[in-house]
Amino acid sequence: MKRNMGTIDKSIRILFAAAVAVLYFAGAINGTAAIVLGGLAAIMVVTSLVGFCPLYVPMGLSTRKKELEGPHHG
Repeated sequence: MKRNMGTIDKSIRILFAAAVAVLYFAGAINGTAAIVLGGLAAIMVVTSLVGFCPLYVPMGLSTRKKELEGPHHG
């Protein structure tokens, strides 16, 4: 499992999860919407913590910056 999420991507996901939590505890969302958004928020937190989004794989996406691999021989 190769990491494919950059810092900004992870931050946005965490902010989304935090916003859902605030809306839930403020009573702005409840019922089915709370369950669906809560599930999405949980998935976003987990993917942020591991730095890997499985939905990016089939599309070949990565928001992670390429790391320098050292001197090139050539």
